[in-house]
Amino acid sequence: MLEIEDLHVYYGEIHALKGISLRVAQGEIVALLGNNGAGKTTTLKTISGLLKPRQGRVVLEGRPIHQMPPHEIVARGVAHSPEGRKIFNRLTVTENLEMGAYLRDDSAVREDVDRVFELFPRLRERRLQVAGTLSGGEQQMLAIGRALMARPRILLLDEPSMGLAPILVEQIFETVSDINRQGTTILLVEQNAAIALSVAHRGYVLETGSIALTGAAVALSEHPDVQRAYLGEAT
Repeated sequence: MLEIEDLHVYYGEIHALKGISLRVAQGEIVALLGNNGAGKTTTLKTISGLLKPRQGRVVLEGRPIHQMPPHEIVARGVAHSPEGRKIFNRLTVTENLEMGAYLRDDSAVREDVDRVFELFPRLRERRLQVAGTLSGGEQQMLAIGRALMARPRILLLDEPSMGLAPILVEQIFETVSDINRQGTTILLVEQNAAIALSVAHRGYVLETGSIALTGAAVALSEHPDVQRAYLGEAT
């Protein structure tokens, strides 16, 4: 469904992605792991058109998208829930969700708002609340819900557990699994390697802009380098 081929991305003269290649098949959850500065967020920003590669391609369903502007990439079926949530603080919960459907003019927008409320019942309770007054966990739910309003075929999730209490992390990832079971493919960037690998089908490990390891999620969780570096287990 999604393929990245020999991708090189720079920030000025800093070589952030050094020829990475990866693929995400339809229906998968694929985890992208790595320490801060490894290139995970850069990868998602390049897929969604916020950054342009100096070399390489991003291909969605057989069509290159890496030179398209972000709104056209959204229209092609890619939605991005960014690191730090980036919600519209002065808008209500419902208005934030409606902003996620800004490219749509169909009659099903209200149905999709209701779908988000079914996935995240707490948002229904706060549908008229100004988003900037929500808790961190509620804001994360809203960021994911807003991305879903674009009806994406592939959802890019960047650090959905960041800053959340463990019980909320568990709830968020249960919902991520539900979203996937309902038919949405997911590329997941996550510092919490244990929970990411528990829901993913496959994974990639990035180190300083290059892919160091790849494999099935179960195999990665058992790999000694992953256990030592990301799961806090001695080997």
